[in-house]
Amino acid sequence: MVNDLASFVAGVFAWTFLEYLIHGWLSHTFRTFAMPLHAVHHRDAHAVFTVRAWIPLALVWTILALWFRWTPGVILFSGVLAGFAGYEAVHYRIHFRRPSGSVENYLRSRHLVHHEYYANRCFGVTSALWDLAFGTEPMGTAMTALCELMRSRAPLTGRTNLYKLKNWLHPKSWLGIFRC
Repeated sequence: MVNDLASFVAGVFAWTFLEYLIHGWLSHTFRTFAMPLHAVHHRDAHAVFTVRAWIPLALVWTILALWFRWTPGVILFSGVLAGFAGYEAVHYRIHFRRPSGSVENYLRSRHLVHHEYYANRCFGVTSALWDLAFGTEPMGTAMTALCELMRSRAPLTGRTNLYKLKNWLHPKSWLGIFRC
């Protein structure tokens, strides 16, 4: 039981590093497949959900759970997926809701500073840990002033791209993947 909990928590913690790598390196630093996809979100913050990423992840998790049962590796991967789910929830709230506490206010301010002032900084959405570790966290009075400015920003209105889920789940929408 304790080992299972430790594996799960390790997976959630691992997610924070994956989030930093995906957002910072794959989406901003290096020219990868993720860069143009992420650029859409910077142009239109309504595009916040990575629904298509959930489909293969859910499939992989199901296969692992059926094949290996509830082993430490499956539990670790479950923690990573829980971290991803938490990221999606936090990212949604950052853009579409007013903060409900000081931690959420801090995360929201940092992320909005990333969007509006420092696209090459503040890559962590759910944590500043890796930004601090790798020197991508702006410091000093300028960052403090920008965070204060961001606190007054109103949340977005309108719908997110999540409404497209029913279209994305339709088998015909996946046929385009196989066209030459």
